[in-house]
Amino acid sequence: MTGMKMVKAIRQQAATAERVAVNTADAVVAGQMRALAQAFRTQADILKKNKKKKKK
Repeated sequence: MTGMKMVKAIRQQAATAERVAVNTADAVVAGQMRALAQAFRTQADILKKNKKKKKK
């Protein structure tokens, strides 16, 4: 998978985790899903930043 496709896929996973967090009745699971979504977003940001560094 190319760099930008990977970033897009990870951001989609973050969105999915966020939707699960909103739609679950279990507060513990909702918190875990929000944390997972944030971790995915952070990972995508790092991949994007590293990709930009390689281009320079």
